[in-house]
Amino acid sequence: MAIQSKDVLNDQGRHYHICCSTGDVGRYVLLPGDPFRTDRIAEHFDNPKLIAHNREHKTWTGTLKGVPVSVCSTGMGCPSTAIALEELIHCGADTFIRIGTAGRLCDESRDEALDGIIVTASVRDEGTTVHYIPIEYPAAADRHIVNALAEAAKEHGLNYREGIAQCKDSFYGQHDPDSMPNAVRLKERWEAWRRGNVMCSEMETAALFVISSIRGCRAGAVMSFKNMAETISIACSALSRIIAWDQRG
Repeated sequence: MAIQSKDVLNDQGRHYHICCSTGDVGRYVLLPGDPFRTDRIAEHFDNPKLIAHNREHKTWTGTLKGVPVSVCSTGMGCPSTAIALEELIHCGADTFIRIGTAGRLCDESRDEALDGIIVTASVRDEGTTVHYIPIEYPAAADRHIVNALAEAAKEHGLNYREGIAQCKDSFYGQHDPDSMPNAVRLKERWEAWRRGNVMCSEMETAALFVISSIRGCRAGAVMSFKNMAETISIACSALSRIIAWDQRG
């Protein structure tokens, strides 16, 4: 049985950061970083209802295919993503798809015909997940969610490649490394990721994948290079597929 974390509740008995309780969220949750993006995603649900908005975490719940589903914003970076994920799991969620944007990294990703990346695994180039488990542990997406995202992208006629993401803590370490005293190390590592065919760079997937694996949950991610509306549609279509697969057993 998977190890679970302890509940951390506020004075109202709700989970401390997302301010939700068991029954407030569905088993299936979409995870953008931006709280304002939750509004756009919730429009794809039937009968969406705003559940809570506390700090960077905004949560809506509705239905897809008659099944309760939710969207909750994680904020930026692995620390706040880890908090949201732990609390959503305590509320009963076990299936997660991150929806976000990413920067192109390796040469293959520079193809302008590429719409985005379906993330298969993450480079743990961040500090949160080492508080959970040693760095040798892989940050891998659930293969069924990867497959659902790939099928949805194909159905929508969009060019989303499967590949690895670099997950880091410092946005400006990527975009302005020369301003950092650690510039030489940052550039050397970026070149290693480029030569290693890492497709994109973002800030949340390592925590999502590692914690989901430890807690016995399923997680995947789809990252946009161009059109967020299309990426949201892919994620919602993939979620509908996963729900149908689960219903068939």
